[in-house]
Amino acid sequence: QVQLVESGGGLVQAGGSLRLSCAASGRTFSIYAMGWFRQAPGKEREFLAAINWSERLSHYADSVKGRFAISGDNAKNTVSLQMNNLKLEDTAVYYCAARLMKSSTFNSWGQGTQVTVSS
Repeated sequence: QVQLVESGGGLVQAGGSLRLSCAASGRTFSIYAMGWFRQAPGKEREFLAAINWSERLSHYADSVKGRFAISGDNAKNTVSLQMNNLKLEDTAVYYCAARLMKSSTFNSWGQGTQVTVSS
């Protein structure tokens, strides 16, 4: 099992920036990739970005490409999401997730951190 704890959420004005961090513990040697998702009220959970632990390859959802940047440190078992030019529609609960080796899906989740963008 892998445990994930997010931090860095909060209230920010539109156009501002925020950086989320996630620390993994437990069986971290089994991590294949880590990613970020979000869920806004009344909406389904949405994929944002992910980074592969070994090749350091990252990919993004079109909705955040060019504004958000994911980075990871597999030595420290941390992953971050730098969010720039935030918009009102970015308001959501943001979740860190881990995809373990031999798994085809993200199956370890953090508790979530609230990001609220105000006008």
